[in-house]
Amino acid sequence: MEIEHLDISQLPMQNIDLEGEDHEGSFPPAVEDLRQKILESDCILFSSPEFNYSVSAPLKNAIDWASRPPNVWADKAAAIISASAGMGGARGQLHLRQIGVFIDLHFINKPEFFLNVFQPPAKFDSQGNLIDENTKERLKEVLLALQAFTWRLKTATNA
Repeated sequence: MEIEHLDISQLPMQNIDLEGEDHEGSFPPAVEDLRQKILESDCILFSSPEFNYSVSAPLKNAIDWASRPPNVWADKAAAIISASAGMGGARGQLHLRQIGVFIDLHFINKPEFFLNVFQPPAKFDSQGNLIDENTKERLKEVLLALQAFTWRLKTATNA
């Protein structure tokens, strides 16, 4: 399994005035790059903290850009992981699942992954590296479930 981090920090705020004159298929270069990487991917792993019971604004912006016609999220397998205080991002994940229904993403249902970053034992070292073995194992379970689900969707689509 290969995971590529997509940097969404350089995306302009979603604005149809930045699209081509026909408003279909012509996007700013950073958006084109994002859309192409999504198209080329087998599946999507979303990772986001929770902000105001939802996903972060940069993630929502990226989702909106990639959902512009033609929607490049359609029929992709996906999973969500989150790390936050309190419930570990559960409400943000719920909102992302709701968004996913409209853009035709197919999320795995289990295992769920919510990480309360402030609950002992320490999860990360001072450089931000994951050090908690239990958390590493839980992440591995999510990735394996996503991989299996992706293969099932591809098999069903190609049948």
